Amino acid sequence: MALKASPEIQALLLDLQAIDTRLAQLEHRAKTLPEHAALAELGGQADELRKDLLEKLGSLEDARIELKRIESDVELVEARIRRDTERLDASSSVKDVQGLEAELTSLRKRQSDLEDIELAVMERVEEAEAAEREARTRLDDVAEKVKALEADRDAALEGIRGEQQHANANRQTIVGRVPDDLLALYERQRERYGAGASLLQYGVSSASGVKLNESDLAEIRAAAPDDVLLCPTSNAILVRTSESGL
Repeated sequence: MALKASPEIQALLLDLQAIDTRLAQLEHRAKTLPEHAALAELGGQADELRKDLLEKLGSLEDARIELKRIESDVELVEARIRRDTERLDASSSVKDVQGLEAELTSLRKRQSDLEDIELAVMERVEEAEAAEREARTRLDDVAEKVKALEADRDAALEGIRGEQQHANANRQTIVGRVPDDLLALYERQRERYGAGASLLQYGVSSASGVKLNESDLAEIRAAAPDDVLLCPTSNAILVRTSESGL
């Protein structure tokens, strides 16, 4: 037996379709908020900045290790100079004195060379520290932008969720007035074809935007007002009103 429903009940499907269209729009809006793209871009920047920061930290650590090594070498040379100086002061042997003086001259040359290297490495450490601070500042700046964008995104999503809740509440009210068999047909057609109900307005199906041909219109005119019809162009339930032009 063909499905039947009063014109008034069928008209409710147009309200239901409007709500479902609005819900689909809200879902699309939630997925395509500009904050999503901006956050993705900043996420890429943050990844690059973290990689750069790790490289800067590695360079800084290498420079500090080298500085410690040179400082250790300097300390060893200084200790040998102190030892040889004490031995020189206590020695009475001309041969020993000559040997110690020669060794002290060599050690002081070595000490001077090491101190020059130490200064150069200290400069490298300072430069590496400055580069690390700069990289960390850039990363912190991006993190602040991310935090602000996330707040904007969350606020926008909260607004969308509010609209969705309101629309779903209205939907439930309408669903409660639509017979189960008619509702099942509406949901099936909407899932399959994208629209569950279509208004026939002056011969044009709102779901497809196509004007129906005369043979289709003739069949529609011949149908009883409570017959549930499917649109030949969109496969949605075709709702007839005083605007249908029949």
